[in-house]
Amino acid sequence: MICAYLDDRAGSKLYPTGARRWDTLTLEATADGILDAALSMVYEGRMRPENERSPDWVEAQWIKVERALTAVNTLWMSHLHGRMDMGHIAMGAALGYLDFRHEARNWRSGRDALAAWYKGFADRPSMQATLPQA
Repeated sequence: MICAYLDDRAGSKLYPTGARRWDTLTLEATADGILDAALSMVYEGRMRPENERSPDWVEAQWIKVERALTAVNTLWMSHLHGRMDMGHIAMGAALGYLDFRHEARNWRSGRDALAAWYKGFADRPSMQATLPQA
């Protein structure tokens, strides 16, 4: 909602009109879900006392991430190869976070199309300028 508001104020048109708008919103929501699950995994390890952590719960969160990534790789590549919109930015941010906090889980495995798209997207100057510092 905040991104849509800022986009409207700036006139950036990152949210297209017509049928493509719903695709953009769906892709943005999918990326948000990936981020929610991935961040929850980090919180579980950092915020909960060790004796209260649930490895099964963490794995359930990762399964959500994997399902979403597979759906994007299977169903949404034509959108990601289209004109840049908020769906691209949200997905790029989600994949960047997975690289930053969950690199060992290798989200790219079996998702060659999405991995190739992200490689090009991650090379954008805006993405390079906002890489997180460990």
